[in-house]
Amino acid sequence: MASSAEGEPLAVLYQDEHLVAVHKPSGMLVHRTALARGETRFALQALRDQLGRHVYPIHRLDRPTSGILLFALSPAIARRLGEIFTAQQVDKRYLAVVRGLGPSQARLDWPLREEDGRRPKAEMPARPAITEVARLDSVELPVQVDRYPSARYSLMEARPLTGRRHQIRRHLSRCGYPIIGDAKHGKGVHNRFFAERLDCSRLLLAAVELGFQHPVENARLTLGCPLDADMHQLFERFGWAGHLPRPSIHWKMSPGPH
Repeated sequence: MASSAEGEPLAVLYQDEHLVAVHKPSGMLVHRTALARGETRFALQALRDQLGRHVYPIHRLDRPTSGILLFALSPAIARRLGEIFTAQQVDKRYLAVVRGLGPSQARLDWPLREEDGRRPKAEMPARPAITEVARLDSVELPVQVDRYPSARYSLMEARPLTGRRHQIRRHLSRCGYPIIGDAKHGKGVHNRFFAERLDCSRLLLAAVELGFQHPVENARLTLGCPLDADMHQLFERFGWAGHLPRPSIHWKMSPGPH
């Protein structure tokens, strides 16, 4: 596999003649934007150069979020996948490390105003946003990070049922469990503790599973994605190795017409 101009090639999780899914590392933008000051490597251009052909992004991941990123290999497939995503017929699973003892299970149903930067957020309409979350594990560290003598953190599973910008980050922050490493919606003292003491300075949010109807095959495709090395090491350090996601490809045949 040929490497792109800079850095390691993107890890391909799945590829056929219609689409390709890759593991986007934390810190990489999907494509060139106004936020791209000083950046020289983007997932879209890196994958295009790596495969030697045009690719068409189907969805986005925030720059600091790692995980599964899906591309079509033709405009026609891009349109069909775009319709599937717009209709919210996609299952997305994320893992996040948050401050505090997160809820064992909750449905976060709070409308969110878009954050596109073009207009003040207060002028943007609030749109429905729903995220289902569940606590998978937790850890208590005998360290005073904030005002308490010890610090508790939770491993949360998040399944967004809508696709608003920064939805998982904003929902978890709103209910009092901000994601570690979130500079905008998190808490600086905990972010600094993870960066300085645990060697983890990134947003601890990863897209680890994506399920959707294949646009050509009569089957639903579910892909699994491992964590970046820094999150992997943190899980092992916290005793959460049993929750480490693995690369996987699973097909489920769709029922025939009735």
